[in-house]
Amino acid sequence: MPPLTATRKPTARTEKPPELQPRSALLVFALANLVAAFFAPIQDCDEVFNYWEPTHYLNHGYGLQTWEYSPEYAIRSWAYSALHSLLIAIGSLPLKAFRLRRPKVVEFYFLRCTLALLCALCQSRLYAVISRTINPRVAIFFAIALLFSPGMYHAAPAYLPSTFAMYTTMLGFSAFMDWTKGIKTAQGIFWFGLGTTLGWPFAGALVLPFVAEEVILASVTGDMFDSAMRTFQGTLASVIALAVQTGIDSFFYRKLTCVPFNIVLYNVFSGGNRGPDIYGVEPWHFYFRNLALNFNMWFFLALAAFPLLLIQHVILQKVVSKQTLLRSIVFVSPFYMWLAIFTAQPHKEERFMYPVYPALALNAAMSLHIVLANFGSTDPRHIVSKIPAPIKLAVVAVPLLVSFNVGMLRTIGTLTGYAAPLNVYSPLHNPGVTAPGDKVCLGKEWYRFPSSFSLPHGVHAKFVKSEFSGLLPGDFSEANVGFGLFPGTWLVPPGMNDENVEDVGKYTDLEQCNFLVDSRLPSSPATALEPDYVSDSAHWEKIQCVPFLDAAHTHVLGRLIFVPDLPFVPARFRRKRGDYCLLRRKTLDGKAGSG
Repeated sequence: MPPLTATRKPTARTEKPPELQPRSALLVFALANLVAAFFAPIQDCDEVFNYWEPTHYLNHGYGLQTWEYSPEYAIRSWAYSALHSLLIAIGSLPLKAFRLRRPKVVEFYFLRCTLALLCALCQSRLYAVISRTINPRVAIFFAIALLFSPGMYHAAPAYLPSTFAMYTTMLGFSAFMDWTKGIKTAQGIFWFGLGTTLGWPFAGALVLPFVAEEVILASVTGDMFDSAMRTFQGTLASVIALAVQTGIDSFFYRKLTCVPFNIVLYNVFSGGNRGPDIYGVEPWHFYFRNLALNFNMWFFLALAAFPLLLIQHVILQKVVSKQTLLRSIVFVSPFYMWLAIFTAQPHKEERFMYPVYPALALNAAMSLHIVLANFGSTDPRHIVSKIPAPIKLAVVAVPLLVSFNVGMLRTIGTLTGYAAPLNVYSPLHNPGVTAPGDKVCLGKEWYRFPSSFSLPHGVHAKFVKSEFSGLLPGDFSEANVGFGLFPGTWLVPPGMNDENVEDVGKYTDLEQCNFLVDSRLPSSPATALEPDYVSDSAHWEKIQCVPFLDAAHTHVLGRLIFVPDLPFVPARFRRKRGDYCLLRRKTLDGKAGSG
């Protein structure tokens, strides 16, 4: 098989591995990510309330505030939100001349598309490095794993620090892997450092295998001084980035604030009724199930990477240098390390895996390359050489095709099942429907709210009481204090706590609601706190209802992938749906009230 090499050198082979040029790869990644930016539902309410809403506040002067942004706790970075707010402000400048009907919606999708394209740039950069330094076939498999996996469909355009850490992980991997123009340890440490400070502090763990490799090579070659200088330069650049971030966060919070330190302090050293575990814990196999769903075959190939490397070297005795073997082990180890660290944590969420998605794809690509190279051997000493070529082709092609189809069906299933929250608010932007000061209320559907960017300017999102009994977001202060920018960032809001204790002050009386968003699903019977507002025609008028998947009443097959409503599909496998509705309050005479 073609070896996994540290740097690829020209050979005398006449057969050239298949290649996709970096520019073409960039185009393919960009198209896939843009589709996700326009159509992928928001997976996590944390993305909305901790990132979209603060950004909305910076751009429009109001928004919903979580306890994490209270100066008392300060575990979210205003530097991160301000960077994205600046992107929106710059991007919206040329659009103001067009007097768009839904300018804030355009801002929302502009930022998502910007993130999607940034992700594509990082993907194509790592793809090019893999092709140049490892093997073009490995690069092709890497690209396929990312393009056809539902996990990347959600992660690529997500406005989350873990997604930002995924971008910097790809750039950090690229720097450490590419030795064609010298060792780039300083550059690699900086990218991981930036992902750690501005993104997610725990992403710094991914740099450890590469630093260990640097230390091992320096001890072997005796190049200790140059190695120390490279490490120092990268660390210094990371510290400067942290200092800049700390300065920006301190400006907004009006006190010295190091957000990454606060995040680690809260997540690692909190006890009692505090810390991430109060938001739910999952069994050890949560990430194994989740990654199997979002990457199917590629996840299992990723798990097999290290054993296959050992089999190739020890049992099959492929002729590779010790340096090549060391580099290959370094490349595959971050995925295992990350999976082990987060599997050990009781509190688990899908987004916690985003930073390691590129490492998963690289592991899977290397595994598939090893398997195919050995399975396709024509050496008469190997038993696989006696298998007819058509059977080999079928054995390889069938799992790949199944993987592609399952990945696409799961992506389509998510889009068709859960897209309603992004679409149901559109009638609010029609002329005469709303007026500044109107309230759009959310009950049991509070956690699916796609942010204030989906509402017309001056229309506020509010909460009404539901069965949920935890702490909901409040409002950023709009007080006119007479001095200082963005007072909502440094004034201490009322009713916040870090123990998820309910604050009744976060609720609005239902009578104050001009509009209401509610769902009616067969699996969710009405309760006293969650009545069937959709059917309450005496008080509410349906403006728009969009089908929404009723997961509890849908067969597991229909929940996992898209199942069409066709006659030949047995009824029990078909997807069951309910209504996701935007309602408008009626006046006392039974007519719909206008904005």
